[in-house]
Amino acid sequence: MPYFVIERSYAEAVTLPVDATLLNEINDEEDVRWLFSYLSLDRMKTYCLYEAPSSEAIRKAAERAGVPADVITEVSGRVMAGTGQLAGVE
Repeated sequence: MPYFVIERSYAEAVTLPVDATLLNEINDEEDVRWLFSYLSLDRMKTYCLYEAPSSEAIRKAAERAGVPADVITEVSGRVMAGTGQLAGVE
């Protein structure tokens, strides 16, 4: 299944911890899997790695959950800093 990085912008700073119960239920229904997220220092943006069948599935899950999905980029792998080699995203 393809991997995607999602950039989300928020009007207010994200508070932690995040209650992900509803989001995970919606993701399960849309066949979308949230792997992890990075939070910007000002807590106004998140950068999330997802596994999903398509960007449309991610957008649909985000709309249902009421969270932004400003930029969705499909990624194929990652370049390892120590070797410069391409590695799978797993």
